[in-house]
Amino acid sequence: MPSQVIQAVVLAALSLLIAIPFGVFVAAWVGWALVCAGLVLQMIFHFRNFNRLDRWSKHPIVDNSLEGGGEWDGIFGRLYRHERDLRNEIARRSDDFDRAIAAIQALTDGVVILDTHNQIIFCNTTAEQQLGITLRIDQGQAVVNLVRQPEFVGYLMARDFSRPLTLRFDRGEERVLSIFMVPYAKGRTLMQIKDVTQSDRLDQMRRDFVANVSHELRTPLTVLAGFLETLQEIEVTPEEHRHFLALMAEQSQRMQSIVQDLLTLSSIESAPPPVNELVDMVNLLDKLRRDAEALSGGRHTIVVETDGQGDLQGSEQELVSAFGNLVANAVRYTPAGGTVRLAWQATAQGAEFVVQDSGIGIEAQHIPRLTERFYRVDRGRSRDAGGTGLGLAIVKHSLSRHQAQLEISSKPGSGSRFSARFPAARVVVV
Repeated sequence: MPSQVIQAVVLAALSLLIAIPFGVFVAAWVGWALVCAGLVLQMIFHFRNFNRLDRWSKHPIVDNSLEGGGEWDGIFGRLYRHERDLRNEIARRSDDFDRAIAAIQALTDGVVILDTHNQIIFCNTTAEQQLGITLRIDQGQAVVNLVRQPEFVGYLMARDFSRPLTLRFDRGEERVLSIFMVPYAKGRTLMQIKDVTQSDRLDQMRRDFVANVSHELRTPLTVLAGFLETLQEIEVTPEEHRHFLALMAEQSQRMQSIVQDLLTLSSIESAPPPVNELVDMVNLLDKLRRDAEALSGGRHTIVVETDGQGDLQGSEQELVSAFGNLVANAVRYTPAGGTVRLAWQATAQGAEFVVQDSGIGIEAQHIPRLTERFYRVDRGRSRDAGGTGLGLAIVKHSLSRHQAQLEISSKPGSGSRFSARFPAARVVVV
């Protein structure tokens, strides 16, 4: 029997024991009045505590002042502990949930959670940027209404997620996304989005590199093979023989230049960090001026500007190669009568080497790709100028190994400006 019932029975018995003597010796109604009074007091006590419990149940709070008399104190104590433990558990789970959301938000991959109808339940900020959506506005929307590319809609409807889907977006600049769909939790789907734009560009550059190397070497090899076949099968005059040999030597020299630049680029990419030898910029600029004048053959005006302050720390061989390529390009692509300006300026905040010409200039859409291997604005013009298509790639890698940046500005018909900016750590101010 519950203790509350036993307590009620005991109190009723005590009321009877007190009331019976009064009813026998005083008056019957007095005895009955005492019994009723005892029962009323019990009812008032229980009703008061019951009313407190009713009010608390409507607005439950963790309140250690929630207590009562007798068995009610035990009931209130258990309710208090239950509510306290429940709120602690809710707080712990809420904290775990917040940490999980924060971790998902910190991911560099996009994450979108879809319900059984492919409607958006949640997505992180990375996914918002990748897909151009806003969770606050688009939550509950079908994802196919927001990402309307036919290949994505077909992929989602087919439900064959054994392979990821690659999507290309063109919003200002091309972005390539790889989408993985992971079904889970009774029809829900987790959509993971990886930005593979950079790796896609690298793959394209590798493909272009192989194709370009093959193309660059095929032309001189074809010329050599043709002349050799001609010399083997056809009688030629001594003059024609000398002419053919000269052309063969020219093509052989071209292949040698390509192979040499490839070896230079490969050695730069795989070499350890450059040694910190002191590079005398006055002597280096004088050497670059002499090389420019020799390549120009008097067809251009070569101007050198320097404040005479500051040298560089690094690999002189790599810097000579980088600066020499910039100077050679300026001379090659500047018509006769033009000007090529070499400038050097150094301060405690950093240094800058500039090659500026008055040549034919470069259109803006070509500038971001100029440092790619074998990339040429005009293939025929580049070959005629004697370039291999690897010079600016060598410049870029040599400068990056010295923590320097290559900045290019140009306008068709107004010449070009190539600037190599070095950090203060590489500059020794005299």
